[in-house]
Amino acid sequence: MANLGRVLTAMVTPFKADLSVDWKRAEELADYLVKNGSEGLVVHGTTGESPTLTHEEEYELYRTVKKAVGGKCKIIAGTGSNSTETTIKSSKEAEKIGVDGLMVVVPYYNKPSQEGMYQHYKAVAASTSLPIIIYNIPGRTGINMTPETTARIAMDCKNVIGLKDAAGSLDQTSAARQLCPKDFTIWSGDDSLTLPMMSVGAVGIISVASHIAGKEIAQMVNAYHAGDVNKATEIHLRLMPLFKVLFITSNPAPVKYALELIGQPAGKPRLPLVEPNDKEKEEIKKVLKGLGLA
Repeated sequence: MANLGRVLTAMVTPFKADLSVDWKRAEELADYLVKNGSEGLVVHGTTGESPTLTHEEEYELYRTVKKAVGGKCKIIAGTGSNSTETTIKSSKEAEKIGVDGLMVVVPYYNKPSQEGMYQHYKAVAASTSLPIIIYNIPGRTGINMTPETTARIAMDCKNVIGLKDAAGSLDQTSAARQLCPKDFTIWSGDDSLTLPMMSVGAVGIISVASHIAGKEIAQMVNAYHAGDVNKATEIHLRLMPLFKVLFITSNPAPVKYALELIGQPAGKPRLPLVEPNDKEKEEIKKVLKGLGLA
């Protein structure tokens, strides 16, 4: 239904010193990411600090990024919430704005059953014609969508075209790949698992680290698909310290600091997130210097 790309970046939301959204920097950062390996941008996801953005800011972010790079890459709107009604409202608004697809997270905190998850996605899918990516991240939502539920949604909702898999289990990824339709796309939701997940059927990554090493991540993914597994492995192992250090504390605090180090400032995170402490900053700086990135 939609070729959304192999390497998508879960884009941070840049803030000014007063923590208002920096719309100019959002345009500039989007352009930078597209020039450095990103085939698509996921806007207003967890990395974009969706929990602390207002709906007005959310919709303006979609407009801003679409205006900046809409002709150069795919724009995916992170419209998911733990309210089906709210998710539908945001999804309809995103479709009006003209994004290319939606990423809808498994409802968090209220811990729906597998049937509840199915009904949630069925209702959201019926409300829009846009392609939808399921986002399964049990570590943040408190609940895991099973491969069986994923497959049921994929088969019954034709515009649910893929899965961002951040469950951290290759067994689960394998089961989803086995059970879902052949044209259903799986992306890794963890930078450090991109290469092993591709070996069991994922096409690529919805990435945080691509803010910093987008070209190299694109090279890794493309090398794997070209059959050069040795080159892909070499890049994966070289970038592993980066993949790990960007989660030294809650995302997106580390990647925002790393962006500052490479001359692409995005400000500090909004409360309740805080910037990395001095020790964490030193570790991030050390890894970037070691990779020749800062």
